[in-house]
Amino acid sequence: MTVALLTGCAWVKLTPEGEKVRVLSAQEVASCKKKGETTVSLRDKVAGIGRNKDKVKAELEMLARNAAPDLDGDTVVPASEIVDGKQTFDVYRCIGN
Repeated sequence: MTVALLTGCAWVKLTPEGEKVRVLSAQEVASCKKKGETTVSLRDKVAGIGRNKDKVKAELEMLARNAAPDLDGDTVVPASEIVDGKQTFDVYRCIGN
């Protein structure tokens, strides 16, 4: 399991490997091989004020995409809801499976 923690107003950026990873739905990975899961997190509040939910979602997806290559994955699927800035993703290998 990989956990990433960001503090403050850090900007999440995709790594070159993460740029190659897709975010799909559970229905779209039926023929893929599950490689594991990753849990990623970041601050969803700054100075006690909630951050934009769409931005938090997008940054969590980027963190999961960055983590997927460590599990030999090329696709991530959200496996949980976002709770307190934390979300779990299933990691799959779909290309060259």
